Formats: sequence, structure tokens, C-alpha cells
Amino acid sequence: MSDLKALFEQAGKDVHSLAQRPDNDTLLRLYALYKQGSEGDVSGPKPGFFDFVGTAKYEAWAKLKGTAQTQAMQHYIDLVKKLGA
Repeated sequence: MSDLKALFEQAGKDVHSLAQRPDNDTLLRLYALYKQGSEGDVSGPKPGFFDFVGTAKYEAWAKLKGTAQTQAMQHYIDLVKKLGA
């Protein structure tokens, strides 16, 4: 697990040095996988109706509810590698 955690943390750093900014759907996927991998299932109240970005992030994370943290970490690492970081 510690190797996976180290790779996950490195991918979190690498994502900031991507050659191209990913599209919004990919950014939401990255966000959700990172939150699921680092914190587990979504928690806290859903943002208000007019907080469009916050609501999109919350909903993307909520879709991963029940996904194991280790599985989310691996998917995050794979996605960052695929994006070329």
C-alpha cells in the first residue's frame, strides 16, 4: 500500500505539470478520483444550486461512492500517466 500511496502522491504533483490542460470532464474525473483516493466516500453537504463548479465536483465525487480508496488511487495514477505527466 505504501508504494501505491507514494505513486498516488507523485501523480498528484505530476498533474500540475501536464503539457496541456485537460478538458473539463477529465478535470472532474481527476478531481473525483483524487478525492476518493485520499478521503474515501463523499462527505459533507452538497453545494448550493448556484455554485455550479462546486456542485459538479461534488456530483463527480459522489458517483465514485463505494469505490475502494486503493482502486481510486490506481485509476488516478493511470489517468495521469495517460495524460502524459
